[in-house]
Amino acid sequence: MGLWDIVIINPMINLLIVLERLCFGSFGLAIVAFTVLVRVATLPLTLRQLHASRKLQELSPQLQEIQKKYKDPKRRQEETMKLYREAGVNPLGCLGPMVIQFPIFIALYQVLTLTVGGTPERTAELAHRLYPWSFIQAAIPLPSHFLWMNLGRVDTTYILVALVFLTTWLQTKLSINQSTAVQTPQQQQTNRMMLWMMPIMFAWFTLTVPSGLAFYWVVTNVIGIVMNWFVYGWHRRSWREIFSTPGPTPGRRPRPAPALTGGAAAPGTRAGAGGAADTRAADAERGSKRKNRGRGDRQGAAPARPGPIPGRRRNP
Repeated sequence: MGLWDIVIINPMINLLIVLERLCFGSFGLAIVAFTVLVRVATLPLTLRQLHASRKLQELSPQLQEIQKKYKDPKRRQEETMKLYREAGVNPLGCLGPMVIQFPIFIALYQVLTLTVGGTPERTAELAHRLYPWSFIQAAIPLPSHFLWMNLGRVDTTYILVALVFLTTWLQTKLSINQSTAVQTPQQQQTNRMMLWMMPIMFAWFTLTVPSGLAFYWVVTNVIGIVMNWFVYGWHRRSWREIFSTPGPTPGRRPRPAPALTGGAAAPGTRAGAGGAADTRAADAERGSKRKNRGRGDRQGAAPARPGPIPGRRRNP
């Protein structure tokens, strides 16, 4: 039994058994309670992630100016990192909660195979890992069923696969939308890849791991979605704002205004005011045509002046 087992695996096993006893003998509810405890324990990292994300949002105008001003990628990267240092922002600070989840994920996989694995060998090994407390010893064997799931086996209904995919996609989408409003084309491509690769990867893992581990990931995603929903103010926004691509793409040119009929636009006219200029010019042209038409009608209606009578001389 190594250091990993003594420091991580054994305490996690006994903690889950205590939670199972406190949750009315339900190992599924124990996993939910364990997930909540993990989120509370990582709350400082989550708050740090929140601070870094908001700082990045505040720096969006400066980042956009850097994108426009410096065309050289190396110089642009140097100026960006300089701005981060001056503002006291670590762009990698947003990865803390996600990084801490991976060792917990691996440890929980081992814990589930030992606690609700269901084989006599696993049960015998589990007995050697329990603390000598009667409260814990009396909980063996542990119940392995929760709702439709056998927490120690792979889910064959594919319900968990769909839940893992959907919750991971939504969590990734909300995280991308609140990260920063300025994105280069490379960042947009990376975000699009993450938006689909992460859900596909975890959904594929669900096909090979115990249901209890997939259930833990679903609960983790749901808690993260709820936190994003209220902390970042998503509940005050429309669905279109939530699922839209964040921010304009640096370097994108505005759509040119349509050319004026019968000639080019006046020099110095701004692209953003092209529609208004076209409207004013068209109105002026229509007014001029109406004025000319009215003048022509009046001239056509006036009586013709009599001309000179042939053969008649004028008096001197």
